Amino acid sequence: MTYAYMTAGTPVGTLKLVARECRLAAILWQNDKPERVLLGAMREDRAHPVLLETQRQLQEYFSGTRERFELELDFNGTDFQRQVWRALLDIPYGETRSYRQIAIQIGRPAAVRAVGAANGRNPISIIAPCHRVIGASGHLTGFAGGIAVKARLLALESARQALAA
Repeated sequence: MTYAYMTAGTPVGTLKLVARECRLAAILWQNDKPERVLLGAMREDRAHPVLLETQRQLQEYFSGTRERFELELDFNGTDFQRQVWRALLDIPYGETRSYRQIAIQIGRPAAVRAVGAANGRNPISIIAPCHRVIGASGHLTGFAGGIAVKARLLALESARQALAA
């Protein structure tokens, strides 16, 4: 199966948006490690409707007018990884969760490290908000886009939350 992609400039760098048929399959960082998210053959398609809609919703997110994304997602991974990635979708905008909280949420309280590994392989960054997962100490931990970008995304969301309050 061939994937369609396009690049999109954002306040946190150039992102590669990837779709498979009518679902979003990945959002990859400019300096992403090639082995982090394994996909098939890709062809550029700047007119793909899913990619254009993803770009539009990301623009709204970065401008502060969107807190929740409305896209069909195609998570490609193991059953456990998909379970973790779906749990990310439950983290409210402007809030954070620890790896332990995610492990408990999915019914695997001893799988904290495995949750961390799955989080690191999340193919759909920002939309499935892995940036909202932090260490038990409250410190920011690894992020495919870099710790500075993770901090920036969290700051964007907390600033928006403060304005709404």
